[in-house]
Amino acid sequence: MNKNNIILIGMPGSGKSTCGVLAAKALLKNFYDTDLLLQGLEQNKLQDIIDEKGIDYFLNAEEKALLKLNLEATVIATGGSVIYSPVAMEHLKKMGKVIYLHLSFDTMLKRISNITTRGVVIKNGTSLKQMYEERLPLYKQYADVTVNCDNSTIEQTVEQIVKETQ
Repeated sequence: MNKNNIILIGMPGSGKSTCGVLAAKALLKNFYDTDLLLQGLEQNKLQDIIDEKGIDYFLNAEEKALLKLNLEATVIATGGSVIYSPVAMEHLKKMGKVIYLHLSFDTMLKRISNITTRGVVIKNGTSLKQMYEERLPLYKQYADVTVNCDNSTIEQTVEQIVKETQ
């Protein structure tokens, strides 16, 4: 499998999609958003999939969709919950370099105002803080490189992504 892809992982609001498009342009690569892939396959918005079919169904559908990916020369923005699937993460790691866009909890809160409608996997009875703390070690575990996005503009984050790929 070709290893010339860049895979972006991180919390909701870390800039995976926004920075991914710009990094792809700068790196002369394609751009692919796995959230859009999932919405297309399911013919439904992410939040509606979670609300109507449940978190387990959502995570399973996300994993299946990711395992079908066979891309080259692409910056791939993943959904924030991708790290719940060791099988999907193993597949992605074979495809390229995994870059974790790190945010502090406070920065994430400032950036995401639409938490209830954006399709974020938060298990019932779990707070946003608990979700953050649960995911943090998983992002670190799968990352080849970590880019701290806390005090960075979109342009600075893109610059860091580009730098980490050369």
